[in-house]
Amino acid sequence: MRIAVLAALLVPLAATVVVAQTDPIAQRKAVMKEIGEQTKAAGAIVKGEAPYDAAKAAAIFKTYSEGADKFGALFPAGSDKGDTKAAPAIWSDRAGFDAALAKFKAAVAANIDKVGTADGFKTAMAAVGAECRACHQSYQQR
Repeated sequence: MRIAVLAALLVPLAATVVVAQTDPIAQRKAVMKEIGEQTKAAGAIVKGEAPYDAAKAAAIFKTYSEGADKFGALFPAGSDKGDTKAAPAIWSDRAGFDAALAKFKAAVAANIDKVGTADGFKTAMAAVGAECRACHQSYQQR
C-alpha cells in the first residue's frame, strides 16, 4: 500500500521533470530564472543593500558562465511558439542573437577574475549587466 501511494506521488513529479528536460522553453525559463535570481542578489550587493561576499560573487559569476554555456542551444527551430518572451528576432536574426550571447559570455569570462573584491565585483557587474541589457532589448519581448 505504501509503495502504491509513493508511486502515485512520484510518477507525476517524474513526468514533470521529463517534460522540462525535453521542453526548450521550460529549460530556458529555468536558466533565466536562475540567472535572474543571481542578478537580483548581485544588484543588492552593488547597491549596498547586502554585504559583499567573495564566495557569493564567485557563485553569481559561475551561474552566469554555466547558464550562458547552456542557453544558446535552448532556442531550436519551432521553440518560438508557446509561453515564451523570446522575441522573433532570435530566429530571424540568429547570427545577431548568437553574437549577443557571445558578448555576454566574453564579458563574464573577462570579468570573472575581478569579483574577488567589492569594487572589482561592481566593475564586473557593470560590464556583464550592459551585455544583459543589450541582449534583452533586442531579443526579449516585453
